[in-house]
Amino acid sequence: MKRRIAVVTGSRAEYGLLYWVLKELHASEAFDLQLIVTGMHLSTEFGMTVRQIEADGLPIARRVEMLLASDSAGGIAKSMALGLIGFSDAIDELRPELIVVLGDRFEILAVAQAALVHNVPLVHIGGGDTTEGAIDESIRHAITKMAHLHLVTNPDAACRITQMGEDPARVHIVGNPGLDHLLRTPLLDRETLAKSLGRPLGARNLLITFHPVTLEPEDARQQQQAMLQALDQLSEPTCLWFTRPNADAGGRELASDLDAWASTRPHAHVFTSLGQQRYLSLMSHADAVVGNSSSGLCEAPSFSIPTVNIGDRQRGRLAGNSVIHCLPQTDSIHAAIDEAMRMDCTTAFNPYGDGQSSDRILSALASFQTDRKILKKRFHDL
Repeated sequence: MKRRIAVVTGSRAEYGLLYWVLKELHASEAFDLQLIVTGMHLSTEFGMTVRQIEADGLPIARRVEMLLASDSAGGIAKSMALGLIGFSDAIDELRPELIVVLGDRFEILAVAQAALVHNVPLVHIGGGDTTEGAIDESIRHAITKMAHLHLVTNPDAACRITQMGEDPARVHIVGNPGLDHLLRTPLLDRETLAKSLGRPLGARNLLITFHPVTLEPEDARQQQQAMLQALDQLSEPTCLWFTRPNADAGGRELASDLDAWASTRPHAHVFTSLGQQRYLSLMSHADAVVGNSSSGLCEAPSFSIPTVNIGDRQRGRLAGNSVIHCLPQTDSIHAAIDEAMRMDCTTAFNPYGDGQSSDRILSALASFQTDRKILKKRFHDL
Protein backbone atom coordinates (compact mmCIF):
# COMPACT_ATOMS: atom_id res chain seq x y z
CA MET A 1 0.00 0.00 0.00
CA LYS A 2 1.33 3.41 -0.96
CA ARG A 3 2.36 5.80 1.80
CA ARG A 4 0.54 9.13 1.71
CA ILE A 5 3.09 11.93 1.74
CA ALA A 6 1.98 15.56 1.66
CA VAL A 7 4.48 18.08 0.29
CA VAL A 8 3.85 21.81 0.67
CA THR A 9 5.13 24.55 -1.65
CA GLY A 10 4.45 28.25 -1.37
CA SER A 11 6.99 30.05 -3.59
CA ARG A 12 8.63 29.84 -7.00
CA ALA A 13 12.11 29.38 -5.50
CA GLU A 14 11.05 26.62 -3.14
CA TYR A 15 9.17 24.80 -5.91
CA GLY A 16 12.30 24.91 -8.04
CA LEU A 17 14.25 23.24 -5.26
CA LEU A 18 11.55 20.60 -4.73
CA TYR A 19 10.86 19.94 -8.42
CA TRP A 20 12.76 16.66 -8.86
CA VAL A 21 11.72 15.39 -5.44
CA LEU A 22 8.10 15.95 -6.44
CA LYS A 23 8.62 14.30 -9.82
CA GLU A 24 10.13 11.20 -8.24
CA LEU A 25 7.45 10.97 -5.54
CA HIS A 26 4.73 11.25 -8.19
CA ALA A 27 6.32 8.51 -10.30
CA SER A 28 7.08 6.20 -7.37
CA GLU A 29 5.12 3.01 -6.72
CA ALA A 30 5.82 3.39 -3.00
CA PHE A 31 4.33 6.85 -2.38
CA ASP A 32 1.06 8.65 -2.92
CA LEU A 33 2.04 12.30 -3.43
CA GLN A 34 -0.39 14.83 -1.94
CA LEU A 35 0.82 18.20 -3.22
CA ILE A 36 -0.43 21.22 -1.28
CA VAL A 37 0.04 24.58 -3.04
CA THR A 38 -0.15 27.86 -1.16
CA GLY A 39 1.28 31.37 -0.76
CA MET A 40 2.72 33.21 -3.74
CA HIS A 41 1.83 30.40 -6.14
CA LEU A 42 -1.83 31.44 -5.90
CA SER A 43 -1.25 35.18 -6.30
CA THR A 44 -1.55 37.03 -9.62
CA GLU A 45 0.80 39.67 -8.21
CA PHE A 46 3.56 37.06 -7.93
CA GLY A 47 2.96 35.47 -11.32
CA MET A 48 0.27 32.88 -10.47
CA THR A 49 3.01 30.25 -10.60
CA VAL A 50 0.53 27.48 -9.77
CA ARG A 51 0.03 27.38 -13.55
CA GLN A 52 3.62 26.21 -13.98
CA ILE A 53 3.01 23.41 -11.49
CA GLU A 54 -0.04 22.35 -13.49
CA ALA A 55 1.95 22.55 -16.74
CA ASP A 56 4.60 20.32 -15.20
CA GLY A 57 1.98 17.59 -14.82
CA LEU A 58 1.98 17.41 -11.03
CA PRO A 59 -1.49 16.79 -9.54
CA ILE A 60 -2.46 19.30 -6.86
CA ALA A 61 -4.29 17.79 -3.91
CA ARG A 62 -5.21 21.06 -2.16
CA ARG A 63 -4.80 24.81 -2.63
CA VAL A 64 -4.52 26.81 0.58
CA GLU A 65 -5.19 30.52 0.09
CA MET A 66 -3.41 32.58 2.72
CA LEU A 67 -1.83 35.71 1.23
CA LEU A 68 -3.48 39.02 2.13
CA ALA A 69 -3.09 42.21 0.09
CA SER A 70 -0.65 43.53 2.68
CA ASP A 71 2.99 42.84 3.40
CA SER A 72 3.07 44.69 6.70
CA ALA A 73 4.05 42.79 9.84
CA GLY A 74 0.37 42.57 10.75
CA GLY A 75 -0.54 41.38 7.26
CA ILE A 76 2.08 38.63 7.36
CA ALA A 77 0.92 37.49 10.81
CA LYS A 78 -2.69 37.35 9.60
CA SER A 79 -1.60 35.42 6.51
CA MET A 80 0.05 32.87 8.80
CA ALA A 81 -3.18 32.59 10.79
CA LEU A 82 -5.18 31.96 7.62
CA GLY A 83 -2.60 29.41 6.55
CA LEU A 84 -2.83 27.56 9.86
CA ILE A 85 -6.59 27.19 9.37
CA GLY A 86 -6.21 26.08 5.76
CA PHE A 87 -3.45 23.57 6.46
CA SER A 88 -5.39 22.12 9.37
CA ASP A 89 -8.38 21.55 7.06
CA ALA A 90 -6.11 20.01 4.42
CA ILE A 91 -4.59 17.59 6.94
CA ASP A 92 -8.07 16.58 8.12
CA GLU A 93 -9.13 15.86 4.55
CA LEU A 94 -5.96 14.26 3.15
CA ARG A 95 -4.82 12.39 6.28
CA PRO A 96 -1.16 12.20 5.23
CA GLU A 97 1.24 9.84 6.96
CA LEU A 98 4.11 12.32 6.53
CA ILE A 99 4.33 16.02 5.71
CA VAL A 100 7.41 17.29 3.87
CA VAL A 101 8.44 20.95 3.93
CA LEU A 102 11.49 22.83 2.73
CA GLY A 103 13.15 25.93 4.08
CA ASP A 104 12.12 28.71 6.35
CA ARG A 105 9.35 30.94 5.01
CA PHE A 106 6.40 32.01 7.13
CA GLU A 107 4.03 29.80 5.14
CA ILE A 108 6.10 26.78 6.12
CA LEU A 109 6.00 27.70 9.80
CA ALA A 110 2.20 27.61 9.60
CA VAL A 111 2.36 24.13 8.04
CA ALA A 112 4.67 22.91 10.81
CA GLN A 113 2.31 24.20 13.49
CA ALA A 114 -0.64 22.41 11.91
CA ALA A 115 1.33 19.16 11.60
CA LEU A 116 2.37 19.43 15.25
CA VAL A 117 -1.13 19.63 16.67
CA HIS A 118 -2.44 16.98 14.25
CA ASN A 119 0.33 14.57 15.34
CA VAL A 120 1.60 14.07 11.79
CA PRO A 121 5.37 13.45 11.51
CA LEU A 122 7.15 16.35 9.83
CA VAL A 123 10.12 16.03 7.46
CA HIS A 124 12.18 19.21 7.10
CA ILE A 125 14.55 19.80 4.18
CA GLY A 126 17.16 22.52 4.57
CA GLY A 127 17.29 22.92 8.33
CA GLY A 128 20.41 23.84 10.26
CA ASP A 129 21.54 26.67 7.99
CA THR A 130 21.97 30.13 9.40
CA THR A 131 20.95 33.50 7.92
CA GLU A 132 21.47 36.25 10.43
CA GLY A 133 19.70 39.07 8.59
CA ALA A 134 16.21 37.61 8.31
CA ILE A 135 13.44 36.24 10.51
CA ASP A 136 13.94 33.09 8.43
CA GLU A 137 16.71 32.22 10.91
CA SER A 138 14.26 31.88 13.79
CA ILE A 139 11.59 30.23 11.64
CA ARG A 140 14.05 27.63 10.35
CA HIS A 141 15.24 26.64 13.83
CA ALA A 142 11.67 26.58 15.17
CA ILE A 143 10.69 24.15 12.41
CA THR A 144 13.69 22.00 13.31
CA LYS A 145 12.34 21.53 16.83
CA MET A 146 8.92 20.56 15.43
CA ALA A 147 10.33 18.17 12.80
CA HIS A 148 10.93 14.43 13.17
CA LEU A 149 13.29 13.85 10.23
CA HIS A 150 15.96 16.33 9.12
CA LEU A 151 17.30 16.29 5.56
CA VAL A 152 20.10 18.84 5.51
CA THR A 153 22.21 20.27 2.71
CA ASN A 154 25.66 20.22 4.32
CA PRO A 155 27.66 18.87 7.29
CA ASP A 156 27.71 22.21 9.12
CA ALA A 157 23.91 22.22 9.16
CA ALA A 158 23.84 18.67 10.49
CA CYS A 159 26.14 19.69 13.32
CA ARG A 160 23.91 22.63 14.31
CA ILE A 161 20.82 20.43 14.39
CA THR A 162 22.44 17.94 16.74
CA GLN A 163 23.57 20.89 18.89
CA MET A 164 19.88 21.76 19.14
CA GLY A 165 19.22 18.39 20.79
CA GLU A 166 18.00 16.43 17.77
CA ASP A 167 18.83 12.74 17.50
CA PRO A 168 21.75 12.30 15.04
CA ALA A 169 20.06 9.16 13.70
CA ARG A 170 17.28 11.36 12.34
CA VAL A 171 19.67 13.75 10.55
CA HIS A 172 20.67 12.93 6.96
CA ILE A 173 23.01 14.97 4.75
CA VAL A 174 21.36 14.96 1.31
CA GLY A 175 22.73 18.10 -0.37
CA ASN A 176 20.71 20.88 -2.00
CA PRO A 177 17.94 19.34 -4.17
CA GLY A 178 18.00 22.43 -6.41
CA LEU A 179 21.32 21.24 -7.80
CA ASP A 180 19.58 18.20 -9.32
CA HIS A 181 18.55 20.51 -12.16
CA LEU A 182 22.19 20.67 -13.24
CA LEU A 183 22.08 16.98 -14.15
CA ARG A 184 18.44 16.65 -15.22
CA THR A 185 17.12 19.94 -16.64
CA PRO A 186 18.24 20.89 -20.17
CA LEU A 187 19.36 24.50 -20.16
CA LEU A 188 18.54 26.88 -23.01
CA ASP A 189 21.28 28.05 -25.34
CA ARG A 190 21.87 31.78 -25.70
CA GLU A 191 19.68 32.25 -28.79
CA THR A 192 16.77 30.17 -27.50
CA LEU A 193 16.92 31.90 -24.13
CA ALA A 194 16.85 35.35 -25.77
CA LYS A 195 13.74 34.37 -27.73
CA SER A 196 12.07 33.10 -24.57
CA LEU A 197 12.93 36.29 -22.68
CA GLY A 198 11.76 38.47 -25.57
CA ARG A 199 15.01 40.44 -25.70
CA PRO A 200 18.67 39.76 -26.46
CA LEU A 201 21.36 39.16 -23.89
CA GLY A 202 24.14 41.70 -23.70
CA ALA A 203 27.90 41.38 -23.96
CA ARG A 204 27.86 41.47 -20.15
CA ASN A 205 24.91 40.28 -18.05
CA LEU A 206 24.09 40.36 -14.36
CA LEU A 207 21.33 38.27 -12.74
CA ILE A 208 19.95 40.22 -9.79
CA THR A 209 17.52 39.51 -6.96
CA PHE A 210 17.13 41.63 -3.84
CA HIS A 211 14.67 40.37 -1.22
CA PRO A 212 13.43 42.20 1.89
CA VAL A 213 15.83 42.17 4.82
CA THR A 214 13.23 41.27 7.42
CA LEU A 215 15.34 42.01 10.51
CA GLU A 216 16.25 45.42 9.06
CA PRO A 217 12.90 46.49 7.56
CA GLU A 218 13.54 50.21 7.95
CA ASP A 219 16.78 49.88 5.93
CA ALA A 220 15.67 47.53 3.13
CA ARG A 221 14.63 50.27 0.67
CA GLN A 222 17.82 52.18 1.36
CA GLN A 223 19.90 49.05 0.79
CA GLN A 224 18.18 48.31 -2.51
CA GLN A 225 18.70 51.91 -3.55
CA ALA A 226 22.40 51.59 -2.76
CA MET A 227 22.52 48.52 -5.04
CA LEU A 228 20.74 50.36 -7.85
CA GLN A 229 23.11 53.30 -7.54
CA ALA A 230 26.06 50.92 -7.77
CA LEU A 231 24.57 49.39 -10.92
CA ASP A 232 24.23 52.88 -12.40
CA GLN A 233 27.98 53.34 -11.92
CA LEU A 234 29.05 50.30 -13.95
CA SER A 235 31.83 51.32 -16.32
CA GLU A 236 30.87 48.96 -19.14
CA PRO A 237 27.49 48.43 -20.84
CA THR A 238 25.72 45.65 -18.96
CA CYS A 239 22.30 44.04 -19.28
CA LEU A 240 20.61 43.80 -15.89
CA TRP A 241 18.18 40.92 -15.41
CA PHE A 242 16.04 41.23 -12.27
CA THR A 243 13.60 38.89 -10.60
CA ARG A 244 11.17 40.65 -8.27
CA PRO A 245 11.38 40.30 -4.48
CA ASN A 246 9.26 37.76 -2.64
CA ALA A 247 6.23 38.25 -0.39
CA ASP A 248 8.07 39.01 2.83
CA ALA A 249 7.27 42.16 4.80
CA GLY A 250 8.29 45.19 2.73
CA GLY A 251 8.49 43.31 -0.56
CA ARG A 252 5.88 45.41 -2.34
CA GLU A 253 7.76 48.64 -1.64
CA LEU A 254 10.96 47.13 -3.00
CA ALA A 255 9.16 45.90 -6.12
CA SER A 256 7.58 49.31 -6.72
CA ASP A 257 10.92 51.10 -6.33
CA LEU A 258 12.60 48.62 -8.66
CA ASP A 259 9.92 48.99 -11.34
CA ALA A 260 10.19 52.79 -11.22
CA TRP A 261 13.98 52.67 -11.52
CA ALA A 262 13.99 50.12 -14.34
CA SER A 263 11.33 51.98 -16.34
CA THR A 264 13.88 54.64 -17.31
CA ARG A 265 16.73 52.23 -18.08
CA PRO A 266 16.29 50.18 -21.27
CA HIS A 267 19.11 47.82 -20.27
CA ALA A 268 17.24 46.75 -17.10
CA HIS A 269 14.68 43.95 -17.41
CA VAL A 270 12.37 42.94 -14.54
CA PHE A 271 10.49 39.62 -14.32
CA THR A 272 7.96 38.48 -11.75
CA SER A 273 8.99 34.87 -12.30
CA LEU A 274 11.37 33.35 -14.84
CA GLY A 275 10.58 29.73 -14.06
CA GLN A 276 13.31 27.30 -13.10
CA GLN A 277 14.59 26.47 -16.59
CA ARG A 278 14.86 30.10 -17.74
CA TYR A 279 16.28 31.23 -14.40
CA LEU A 280 19.06 28.64 -14.38
CA SER A 281 19.68 29.12 -18.11
CA LEU A 282 20.08 32.86 -17.55
CA MET A 283 22.39 32.14 -14.62
CA SER A 284 24.52 29.93 -16.86
CA HIS A 285 24.98 32.83 -19.32
CA ALA A 286 25.43 35.56 -16.70
CA ASP A 287 28.77 37.09 -15.76
CA ALA A 288 27.75 37.28 -12.10
CA VAL A 289 24.84 36.94 -9.68
CA VAL A 290 24.12 40.01 -7.54
CA GLY A 291 21.79 40.57 -4.56
CA ASN A 292 20.85 38.70 -1.40
CA SER A 293 19.11 35.55 -2.64
CA SER A 294 20.27 32.13 -1.45
CA SER A 295 20.56 31.02 -5.09
CA GLY A 296 23.74 33.07 -5.38
CA LEU A 297 25.31 30.86 -2.72
CA CYS A 298 23.62 27.54 -3.46
CA GLU A 299 23.38 27.34 -7.25
CA ALA A 300 25.72 29.94 -8.81
CA PRO A 301 29.00 28.22 -7.81
CA SER A 302 28.02 25.20 -9.90
CA PHE A 303 28.06 27.45 -12.99
CA SER A 304 31.57 28.70 -12.17
CA ILE A 305 30.37 32.29 -11.94
CA PRO A 306 30.91 34.77 -9.08
CA THR A 307 28.28 35.99 -6.65
CA VAL A 308 28.09 39.40 -5.02
CA ASN A 309 26.20 38.78 -1.78
CA ILE A 310 24.91 42.06 -0.34
CA GLY A 311 24.32 42.70 3.35
CA ASP A 312 23.23 40.41 6.15
CA ARG A 313 20.26 38.50 4.72
CA GLN A 314 22.45 35.44 4.00
CA ARG A 315 25.14 36.16 6.58
CA GLY A 316 26.31 32.97 8.27
CA ARG A 317 25.21 30.68 5.44
CA LEU A 318 27.86 28.33 4.08
CA ALA A 319 29.49 29.92 1.01
CA GLY A 320 31.97 28.74 -1.61
CA ASN A 321 35.07 30.56 -2.79
CA SER A 322 33.21 32.23 -5.66
CA VAL A 323 31.06 34.32 -3.28
CA ILE A 324 32.04 37.92 -2.46
CA HIS A 325 30.36 39.39 0.61
CA CYS A 326 29.91 43.15 0.76
CA LEU A 327 28.23 45.84 2.82
CA PRO A 328 24.85 47.17 1.60
CA GLN A 329 26.48 50.44 0.59
CA THR A 330 26.96 51.84 -2.91
CA ASP A 331 30.78 51.99 -2.84
CA SER A 332 31.10 48.51 -1.33
CA ILE A 333 28.67 46.97 -3.84
CA HIS A 334 30.35 48.71 -6.77
CA ALA A 335 33.78 47.49 -5.66
CA ALA A 336 32.46 43.95 -5.20
CA ILE A 337 30.95 43.88 -8.71
CA ASP A 338 34.25 45.13 -10.16
CA GLU A 339 36.06 42.36 -8.28
CA ALA A 340 33.55 39.78 -9.52
CA MET A 341 34.11 40.84 -13.12
CA ARG A 342 37.81 40.07 -12.72
CA MET A 343 37.42 36.75 -10.90
CA ASP A 344 38.40 33.41 -12.37
CA CYS A 345 35.84 30.92 -11.02
CA THR A 346 36.82 27.91 -13.09
CA THR A 347 37.83 26.09 -9.90
CA ALA A 348 34.79 27.23 -7.89
CA PHE A 349 33.59 24.65 -5.40
CA ASN A 350 29.93 24.21 -4.47
CA PRO A 351 29.61 23.04 -0.84
CA TYR A 352 25.93 22.10 -1.29
CA GLY A 353 26.20 18.79 -3.05
CA ASP A 354 26.52 16.92 -6.32
CA GLY A 355 23.09 17.10 -7.94
CA GLN A 356 21.81 13.76 -6.65
CA SER A 357 19.83 14.92 -3.64
CA SER A 358 16.41 13.70 -4.76
CA ASP A 359 17.49 10.06 -4.71
CA ARG A 360 18.87 10.48 -1.19
CA ILE A 361 15.68 12.21 -0.04
CA LEU A 362 13.43 9.43 -1.38
CA SER A 363 15.66 6.82 0.20
CA ALA A 364 15.41 8.58 3.58
CA LEU A 365 11.63 8.84 3.25
CA ALA A 366 11.31 5.18 2.32
CA SER A 367 13.27 4.02 5.36
CA PHE A 368 11.60 6.40 7.83
CA GLN A 369 9.19 4.54 10.10
CA THR A 370 6.06 6.50 10.96
CA ASP A 371 4.71 4.65 13.97
CA ARG A 372 3.41 6.64 16.92
CA LYS A 373 6.72 6.33 18.77
CA ILE A 374 8.39 8.62 16.26
CA LEU A 375 6.33 11.56 17.57
CA LYS A 376 7.91 11.30 21.03
CA LYS A 377 11.18 13.18 20.67
CA ARG A 378 13.82 13.12 23.38
CA PHE A 379 16.37 15.89 23.72
CA HIS A 380 19.66 14.37 22.65
CA ASP A 381 22.39 15.69 24.96
CA LEU A 382 25.83 15.96 23.42
